[in-house]
Amino acid sequence: MQKDNPNTERYIAIARACLKAINDTASDNGSREEKIQAVYQAIDQAFQAEFAQYRQSVAIMATVLERIASGQLDADQAATLARQTIEQQPDSANNNLMH
Repeated sequence: MQKDNPNTERYIAIARACLKAINDTASDNGSREEKIQAVYQAIDQAFQAEFAQYRQSVAIMATVLERIASGQLDADQAATLARQTIEQQPDSANNNLMH
């Protein structure tokens, strides 16, 4: 992962959560299946936490697109609304790289 990639921190956070779960379950007395499930759960929780901002951005952009698609705005209003929406998104949401 490149250091200048805005998703590097997300990747590292997910990797750390995975490693922590593996380390935590290594000393547990639970079954192999329980340990595997704990790791999967840690991965899922870390992934959900790291990508919550993306989901929120997508939801906002979908609402804006629906408003533009409704045809109730003229071209200038639609362009202004689109521009404002893009400006309000975090830099990482504007990057095409997800990993």
